[in-house]
Amino acid sequence: MLSNFAHGMSSQELVVEVELTISAKSLLNKDVMSKSDPICLVYIQLPNNSTWQEHGRTEVMKNNCNPEFATKIIIGYRFEEQQKLKFKIYDIDGSSPVLDDHDFLGEAECSLGQIVSSVNFVTALRHPSFKSKGQLFIRAEEIDDSPKEEVEFLFSAEGFKKSGFFSKPDPFLEIFRENTVVHRTAFIKNNCNPQWPKFTVPMRALCTKNGQDVKLLLRSWNYNKNGNHKLLGEIDVTRNGICNAPQTFNLMNKGKISGKLYVKEAVPKRTYSFLDYVMGGTRLNCTIAIDFTASNGSPNTMGSLHYMGPSPTAYEQALQSVVSIIQDYDSDKQFPVLGFGAKIPPNGSLSHEFFVNMSSNPYCTGVEGVIEAYRNCLPVVQLHGPTNFAPVINHVTRFASTYPNGDHYFILLILTDGAISDMHDTKEAIIAASHLPISIIIVGIGNADFSSMMELDGDNRTLNLNGKFAIRDIVQFVAFRDFLSGADSDWASRELARALLAEVPTQFLAFMKYKNITPKGEGSHLI
Repeated sequence: MLSNFAHGMSSQELVVEVELTISAKSLLNKDVMSKSDPICLVYIQLPNNSTWQEHGRTEVMKNNCNPEFATKIIIGYRFEEQQKLKFKIYDIDGSSPVLDDHDFLGEAECSLGQIVSSVNFVTALRHPSFKSKGQLFIRAEEIDDSPKEEVEFLFSAEGFKKSGFFSKPDPFLEIFRENTVVHRTAFIKNNCNPQWPKFTVPMRALCTKNGQDVKLLLRSWNYNKNGNHKLLGEIDVTRNGICNAPQTFNLMNKGKISGKLYVKEAVPKRTYSFLDYVMGGTRLNCTIAIDFTASNGSPNTMGSLHYMGPSPTAYEQALQSVVSIIQDYDSDKQFPVLGFGAKIPPNGSLSHEFFVNMSSNPYCTGVEGVIEAYRNCLPVVQLHGPTNFAPVINHVTRFASTYPNGDHYFILLILTDGAISDMHDTKEAIIAASHLPISIIIVGIGNADFSSMMELDGDNRTLNLNGKFAIRDIVQFVAFRDFLSGADSDWASRELARALLAEVPTQFLAFMKYKNITPKGEGSHLI
């Protein structure tokens, strides 16, 4: 018996690990009679207190100012976090375990996001006493021992008995591995001989990590909306058994055959990870849209969500936390910043799609440039309303529609304080954008009622309007206030970014799969 029902459910993604290969060129030569003997130490900045913790180190390369270290550094990768790394190179000249006893050759800082988004990441080494310190080269490769493959299944059944004198069952199917549900189909209403829609299951969910066969349990239930589903039948199988389609199984219930289950198709398909595309050259482009409606309150008044006081506004905190992560995947760090809901100079016309930097070029450089444009904009516009999302969504959609081949993927970050005024047009815009390379992440600022925002987030049901459905879920909404209670601002910003960006890789992959786009080969170049 099942208390909760969520069809399409599958196992969670595995932790992504990457392997870093490190080399350097033109290192300082600190030895008199020979060349330096370099070693590279890798540090991770801890999120809670910003201290640096050693994560790993390479071997020592004797007499080499251009070392290619053989020791790999393994590190867990998370798109939704800014993972800061520091690389320090020392010349090891003795047996002392104390690093300060050896000559320091240089250091570099970067984020893991910068490394994985570059085919070959190159950065200059810094040294407090020397101008020419050399260069550091880092190459990342995803580690995944599980099969990068999925299986597309087509299942049907026949012979289920009626559930009542006049009614037929509403069957759905589950696949279990070691008491864990791997997949659950939708139910087929009023049908003794159902055929479920095709679905895919990751191959790693059907086998051990080294690819060995495992036992599985197939179970069919009669759906009941109160959660008291009735077992129709079950059968123990193996991965090999259901993947060698076509196959027929007898479903058993209380020791008797209760129906037949058919595996009509089992088609293996190659799958790709988010890192496959990012390392292959797909570029992430972020556009920011900021709410300048009057419901935020006057920027000159304490209590306003736009109040320019000594502390950053919630808008600034949200911008800092999200844009600082996304900018690591954008080589030029140029972000278009749009505003909506304000009357703008020179004639005071109401606009729901204006450039926040008040120029003909909407681009701002880095997170600092975005925040500077936001602060400079507040004194020159008149906060007004209403809160219309559709214009800024359509703005980004126009750009996304010109890149259907996977070269670019667009992220629209909307920061708003209240309910949407143009819900019909917003839904229409999102549904139209759902077949394009775009994700929309919305931050609710303040204490307004954000219930209408949840309607746009398709986690629980597919967004639809007048019979038209979104192709895929492209919206993620998070209320900033959920992270502010009893927490310091740094923690709140990190957790906000994590919650907002966690779904982007999944939405990204859903688009690539929908369009049947494979990653580019190494060395691809983006304009």
